[in-house]
Amino acid sequence: MKGTNKLSDDRLMNSLQIYMEDPRLNVWHFALLLAILTLGYKQRQKQNIKVSRSKIMALSHINTIPTYHKYFKELQSLGYIEYFPSYHPGVKSEVYLKDKKVAP
Repeated sequence: MKGTNKLSDDRLMNSLQIYMEDPRLNVWHFALLLAILTLGYKQRQKQNIKVSRSKIMALSHINTIPTYHKYFKELQSLGYIEYFPSYHPGVKSEVYLKDKKVAP
């Protein structure tokens, strides 16, 4: 793939490894994290990722708003993300992916 951002590839793989090693995460958490990572990868953003609920729900295949909210909030509680909502219809919200380290 021409123009591949190696740093983003490494971060993506590191993030996936961290998520897989955390027994607190379930399939809904993974679906949301993968949707956020996908958006970040497409935007070439490592941490501050522009998001919309509808886009994350579509990418994660989560069809109900209560399910989305429950697991999105849990990801915040577990320290994986910080969410900065935008209440302006023309400005997307942001998700900040927090750095976590792979345990040695």
